[in-house]
Amino acid sequence: MSTTTTETYKIAVVGAGGKMGMRVSNNLVKTDHTVWYVENSPAGRQRTIDAGRELTDAATAVADADIVVLAVPDLALGPVTAELVPQLKSGAIVLTLDPAAAYAGLLTTREDVVQAVAHPCHPSVFLERTTKEEWADTFGGIAAPQDAIAAVESDDPAHKAIVEATVRAIYAPVIDVHFVTVKQLAQLEPTLVETVACMIGALLNEALDEAINTMGVPEAAARSILYGHTQVALANGLRGDNPFSDACLIAMDYGRESIIKDDWKKIFRDDELDKNLARMLHLDHIER
Repeated sequence: MSTTTTETYKIAVVGAGGKMGMRVSNNLVKTDHTVWYVENSPAGRQRTIDAGRELTDAATAVADADIVVLAVPDLALGPVTAELVPQLKSGAIVLTLDPAAAYAGLLTTREDVVQAVAHPCHPSVFLERTTKEEWADTFGGIAAPQDAIAAVESDDPAHKAIVEATVRAIYAPVIDVHFVTVKQLAQLEPTLVETVACMIGALLNEALDEAINTMGVPEAAARSILYGHTQVALANGLRGDNPFSDACLIAMDYGRESIIKDDWKKIFRDDELDKNLARMLHLDHIER
């Protein structure tokens, strides 16, 4: 179980006016940490100002920061780290919010600057929610508690403490922070949760559309039975809450034979992960 900390740190948020930058900043402003907000785009700068936050130029913000949160798109991380990492103080931490670019080796690094990655787990489908705000927060970072995954390329407990404190702040409310390696985080995100889980979510929507628009099933009926059975499928499949019926098991076998390739688990191989990330990052290939 991860532990909380009362220490405060100097945090620079780069990309503070973007989608994730605003989420991160909305939570950091509630803490006692010293926070600098950096944003280059005119629209992002205006969003930051409208939120009541003061903008700081990048050089000033990162110069004395204990940790720099890069809330920028994956494709921008290469040039952004090339510009900022040389300006960081020795011992500072660079935190990206997705493992793709870090695992692909696209980030500028320094021996005396620590590389870290953190990603939210999002509120669990099995989370016990008690308020309307928690029910409404499906993404996390507002009202519904969630876990987070983090990787720190340092054995220094002080670096881990800074990362955990920052992660707990930017993704609050956080139940636990699970520490893994950068490679393991890449195997979780994208392989486990985007390549598999998000794909299945989109597939469910396609199947729903087929039932409604092609087969002519009334939309309310189709949505009701799919939403309810999705909960049963997840509860039974992931937790074993109840056994599937014999007839359901036969139908599941037919579905697997019709939809799933026999070699699907290859997506967890290193070479397949590299191919997936290369496509995501618009690269020809990833050098190892």
